[in-house]
Amino acid sequence: MNKFDEQIIVVDRESIFSHEKNAFNGFITIEDQRALEIFETLTKYEVKRRGDMEEDPGYKQLISYCILENADNEVLVYERLTGGGESRLHGLSSIGVGGHMNQLEGDDIERVLIENARRELAEEVGLTDIPEMDLELIGFINDDGDEVGRVHIGLVFRIKVNRDDIRAVETDTLSIQWMDRNRLMEIPSYETWSRLIIEAVYMTGY
Repeated sequence: MNKFDEQIIVVDRESIFSHEKNAFNGFITIEDQRALEIFETLTKYEVKRRGDMEEDPGYKQLISYCILENADNEVLVYERLTGGGESRLHGLSSIGVGGHMNQLEGDDIERVLIENARRELAEEVGLTDIPEMDLELIGFINDDGDEVGRVHIGLVFRIKVNRDDIRAVETDTLSIQWMDRNRLMEIPSYETWSRLIIEAVYMTGY
């Protein structure tokens, strides 16, 4: 199937940002009142064709964005290679493993979010059998300043993993490495979301 024909989960912008009252740029923690209200709107999701949504800023595509940490205070960093699906992000580094979300049977929004995050972790870095409690939703990431960010919103999860359990499943898509959390900014070529999260989370000790 062409990636643009994929049926993905979206929420209309007016609903997710409560008619711009909760609009933000950057990273906000789940304790932020705006984040709590945004989370409540996710039950209003719709299923739309990805190709249509990529050009429609009236909707926000929900993206799982999982940050992997190990016991040595290291964070997984990967570079998006030319085999990846989003050509606008090729050559950029990221700390978020994830992707678009798809509809599941039932209407439990927390299950929908967790299962989609689990699927992406298995597909991208071979991580399986993740207990639900290990996936911690720490906030949201949004950036309306560029054409990619304008149509997406990221649900940022943090998960502790064993380093040996992680591998790049598709080596033509991802190149991975582990970086000390205090040295993350030494990499110059991050995609916007990752840079904003590093500044908000790792440079403040959140």
